[in-house]
Amino acid sequence: MSDDLAVSIRQGTKRFGDRVIFGNLDLQIRRREFVALLGASGSGKTTLLRTLLDLDSLDSGDGFVATPRAAVFQEPRLIPSQRVWQNVLMGVPRTARARELALATLAEVGLPRHADAWPQTLSGGEAQRVALARALIRDPSLLLLDEPFAALDALTRLRMQDLVRQLVARHGPGVLLVTHDVDEALRLADRIVVLREGRLTLDVSVSGAAGHREAAHAEGGALRARLYAELGVPHAVAA
Repeated sequence: MSDDLAVSIRQGTKRFGDRVIFGNLDLQIRRREFVALLGASGSGKTTLLRTLLDLDSLDSGDGFVATPRAAVFQEPRLIPSQRVWQNVLMGVPRTARARELALATLAEVGLPRHADAWPQTLSGGEAQRVALARALIRDPSLLLLDEPFAALDALTRLRMQDLVRQLVARHGPGVLLVTHDVDEALRLADRIVVLREGRLTLDVSVSGAAGHREAAHAEGGALRARLYAELGVPHAVAA
């Protein structure tokens, strides 16, 4: 197995009883590659994510997921009784430098002055930054993002997208972003895959290097329309 791979699934199948959640699925994600996963509700996205987190196992096929891995979910899932820096360290060995590392990671996500705050005093965007810091402190080979911006207002969502893109470029994990938002996928991803009725029906590269994605997006009306059509929304109007 290549050291460059964060995920490799070949002919992966997952069933619940007689129901096939996803079948004969092939997916590879390299380190430093940002992949967005689009799919309607019930398409198998959550089950695939649980498999990559080692919460479920494949019923057949071969699967490799690099470690360590970390995840950020739609809800920050912070512990109210723990201060921000303590939340960042959840699941991390408490070495002599643990608090120092937590403070450095909080500075990376723009919260250097919030280390001793309580979670309930944070805004939604700040809480998600803490969740992101909690993931990054593990120095993951694979970062899983499960609609982490969905509950944020539009401006905060854009700022968080930019922050994630910068941090991913700096730390270099492989990334799988689960999202319903086609524009978000176009803005962030190097590749976009579509999961439909348990099968990957599209795997397409997004043109444009980092720093030029807005231009690539402006020219990507055809790709945007293709993605909507693959999701079963053929009459969506390209921006």
